Amino acid sequence: MKSIVIIAGTRPEVIKLFPVYAELKKIRTFKVRWVSTGQHKEMLSPLYELFSFIPDVDLGVMTSNQDLSSLTSMVLRKCSEYFQEINPDCVIVQGDTSSAMAASMAAFYQQIPVAHVEAGLRSYNINSPFPEEVNRRIISAIATLNFAPTELSAKALIKEKLTGRILISGNTVIDTLFLTRKKVMKKVKNYYELFDKQLTGYEGMVLITGHRRENYIVDGFYTICNAVRRLAENFPNYSFVYPVHLNPNVQKIVYGILNETPNIFLIDPVPYDQMVFLMMSCKFILTDSGGVQEEAPSLGKPVLIMRTTTERPEGVKEGCAKLVGVNEESIYKHAVKLLNNSFVYVSMSTKRNPYGGGKSAKFITLHIKDYLNE
Repeated sequence: MKSIVIIAGTRPEVIKLFPVYAELKKIRTFKVRWVSTGQHKEMLSPLYELFSFIPDVDLGVMTSNQDLSSLTSMVLRKCSEYFQEINPDCVIVQGDTSSAMAASMAAFYQQIPVAHVEAGLRSYNINSPFPEEVNRRIISAIATLNFAPTELSAKALIKEKLTGRILISGNTVIDTLFLTRKKVMKKVKNYYELFDKQLTGYEGMVLITGHRRENYIVDGFYTICNAVRRLAENFPNYSFVYPVHLNPNVQKIVYGILNETPNIFLIDPVPYDQMVFLMMSCKFILTDSGGVQEEAPSLGKPVLIMRTTTERPEGVKEGCAKLVGVNEESIYKHAVKLLNNSFVYVSMSTKRNPYGGGKSAKFITLHIKDYLNE
């Protein structure tokens, strides 16, 4: 049997790798192990419950007050030890986390092939997003199989003259989104009851997500929060729902500025199925997240990207997303257009999703199978 290890430690990694795991598990000649680094431990249990599986191994890499250097070295060491123990035929990583980069390095040092899901995203600014832009470049240089979600990301990889194969797969997050939307629709009344306070009595709801490291390092969160507060004060007929990241740097700023505005609802991070429901229920989304940029167009929701750069320019080019920066006036102005101008809103909300149609995991599994059987 071929031995395959999937490495995941954060919520986005679990969301985007689960459909690949589910497809690989169908192949009887594969021994597939899900290895959690434990990076977002408290946020992952609801995902395991939603998708009905548990990790085979938890590396337990997190320690208190951990910085990027100690996290990276811990993942590198523990993955190296684990790979020496089981000698896998392939290691699968996703995206651009420090866990994914360190796991790829551990595999490379032992000459184990790496499959990189969601390869080729580039902002061409090593500090935005930080440290993800550097992480994903390192993984691409190592990977044997680069699964690029779009033609544009594949072109970026080709330009870098990599030695690994480059395949356009679409983004697996759309596979998971469609699966979860079906689950939500079966119990949609329960979700409405859960968020009754945030939805009932308002003309509409604006969803906010924000946690990027580069934004709180350079005070971008202050301008983001000031723009949100201004919007809420000028549009009291709308609710503004913000699941606040657990990072204390984020929480301090967000609660300090937004906690006293009555139509702003600061809530704890929600399980993925609840997040999908909130995306389905909102008018549009203000975000600095990568995954939301990919998911929202499939639900017909415009996205305002509160960053100075994006490694997902396809949505901006298509017209379903707009890069508005972290300037208070820019965020406010573009949000007001979506709230007041129906032509602008319809124009953004009816664009196609350039990130895939929900069959990426099958494509990835087929090509991993072909590679391992060569």
